[in-house]
Amino acid sequence: MSEYQIVIADRGWVYVGKVARIQDLIVITDCYNIRRWGTAGGLGELALNGPTGDTVLDFYGTVRVHVLALPGGEVECDDAVWSSWMARNMRARK
Repeated sequence: MSEYQIVIADRGWVYVGKVARIQDLIVITDCYNIRRWGTAGGLGELALNGPTGDTVLDFYGTVRVHVLALPGGEVECDDAVWSSWMARNMRARK
């Protein structure tokens, strides 16, 4: 399983970050809400290639979602792409 995942939660919320399962919760750290995908190929493209210039991500920190609130499930991301992007953007946040 990939360290970074896109999580499709209830009511249209879509997040990306490091995912861990703790009992009935999905805990997403280094979490961003994906406000605009900015891709032609949808979430699959975003998962494999990372954000584009048109992608809009809002930093949320840590988010906890109950497993029953995941109607769309989780999409595994390319860890190398996302860890590189996260490292650049976490440094920029400081």
